Amino acid sequence: MDIRFQVDSTPVLGPALVLFAAGTVIQVRRGVWDKRHGLLRLVTAVYVAAVLSLTVFPLNVTWGEYANQAPWISQINFVPLLTADITMVPNVVMLVPAGFLLPLLFRNATSASRAALMAAAASLSVEAAQLLSYIVLNNGRSVDVNDLLANTLGGVAGYALVTLALRAPALRGTLLASALPRSAASQADRRRTATADGTREVPTPGPVARP
Repeated sequence: MDIRFQVDSTPVLGPALVLFAAGTVIQVRRGVWDKRHGLLRLVTAVYVAAVLSLTVFPLNVTWGEYANQAPWISQINFVPLLTADITMVPNVVMLVPAGFLLPLLFRNATSASRAALMAAAASLSVEAAQLLSYIVLNNGRSVDVNDLLANTLGGVAGYALVTLALRAPALRGTLLASALPRSAASQADRRRTATADGTREVPTPGPVARP
């Protein structure tokens, strides 16, 4: 028996985005989410969908006589930088938005090292999904440690950019207004405001941006 077909990203990610957008509108109208917080979540969802469409989709399902017979372990490149070339650049660029969004979304993105760990975890999840799709669907996806390194570098670059943006008066207000209430950026701003007012607050490590 020979089975071959392709699953494109649009029929899968399109409806998921529509449902998320509808849920976001409902939450905003109910007053659960602020409009700017809802917009930030929606932008993040679109970004995640774009990354998945580039890294996981399309799913080329092949079973039977013409399925890829190479062992799954042969699909993994464990040696870093040996085969590195210009193709690493798109992998760096792809995770820059993630690094930029991290401190606006999550409370734990309080330093470059933590942002690097979070970007690496996201990249590792994508690589694991690619490997799983190869094992289950025989679709020829490969896993490369260089992609993990490039993605992590992109996440750190994005974090550096948002840190600089939070120091710029022209951008700071807009970013903080969009940041989620318990995010690292919001917490850092509250600590800064408390310090400026002369009040005391229990210190927490690693502010995103310092005045």
